Amino acid sequence: MKLMKIAGQGFVHRGEPGGERAIATFPSVTVLEDGSLLAVYRVGPGKESDGSVTQLRRSTDGGLTWGPPAAPFSDIVNGVRGSLQVVYITPLEPGRLMACTLWVNREAFPGKPLFNPETEGCLPMDILIAESRDRGVSWTAWRKVAVTSDVGPASLTNPLLRFPGGRLAISIETNKHYYDPSTWYQRVVYVDSDDGGESWSFPRTTCQDPSGTLFYWDQRAAISKDGILGTFSWTYHKKENRYLNVSRRLSPDGGRTWTGPEDLGFADQPSHPAVLNDGAVVLAWVDRYGTQSIRARLAERIDAPFDAETEVVIYEAARQANATGTTGEMLSDMARWSFGLPYAETLPSGDVLVVYYAGDSAAMDIRWARLTTSRT
Repeated sequence: MKLMKIAGQGFVHRGEPGGERAIATFPSVTVLEDGSLLAVYRVGPGKESDGSVTQLRRSTDGGLTWGPPAAPFSDIVNGVRGSLQVVYITPLEPGRLMACTLWVNREAFPGKPLFNPETEGCLPMDILIAESRDRGVSWTAWRKVAVTSDVGPASLTNPLLRFPGGRLAISIETNKHYYDPSTWYQRVVYVDSDDGGESWSFPRTTCQDPSGTLFYWDQRAAISKDGILGTFSWTYHKKENRYLNVSRRLSPDGGRTWTGPEDLGFADQPSHPAVLNDGAVVLAWVDRYGTQSIRARLAERIDAPFDAETEVVIYEAARQANATGTTGEMLSDMARWSFGLPYAETLPSGDVLVVYYAGDSAAMDIRWARLTTSRT
């Protein structure tokens, strides 16, 4: 049996209380073909993204140390001021990277929060992409990925997927418009590109509960060594206003057909999964309302159990209140949490690096934990 342990921990970014760079969130990490790492995160005076800046740092020693921050991404698109909620970077070929971002239009409803607690709608949002030909030093201007109007404000919760053969896919979660009082039927759609991201297909639904009872939020995805696409969802029971365990769905054909949702036995918000060289998968998750910690488990394959014996505790938080209220109130409540959003990636050494945010109301850092595996 394969087990895990924490081999090291540290910081990508330290929050500075009372300053413009106090609160850092939404981290991700990408391994480049030369073995270096790029970490991207959002930082600002508060957790709400308006006024925050997306920063990028580079590591050449496997994540032990990180270089100074750069801010290469603009939040102004076609003359409209917005904010970049999250930026994910995907290598396409040696030296060529593609960044995918969720951009929030801040001029449409000035001063309004991201989520409307009365309607469950959200501010106007678009998916944008940009490219780099020099390993992330410089980037092209953002360009919009067009989707049909039924998608509503488009939410991005996973990096661009690159399938064997070169097809690209973007996983998008649908939302309601800000003042839309109608019932919300949340779903996940994919748009595909067969020309390297120059054009994209019409959205096709890949995940939905037609009754509108179950929502599959923050769906994270990875492609196994043998080509199986696996997704891991933060599953929410809307009628009961409560979070369920993480659910897994598998697709053997690039997202065209799927297995039914499988309860993995632990809650609640999953990380981006790391696929190891031998096919094993490491999944971290945030247990907000139980142990209030960040944990990780290992599965021997993308379709295998995540055995409890493999579990490691990455971070434990001070106790915070349990979940209460309506769906809209719980969405708005995300702004108060001081830890979360783990992102796992396999390093060239075979270890796994998990980045996440943690701290308190005065300052939140981007932290890392290095996990190593061994067979008993």
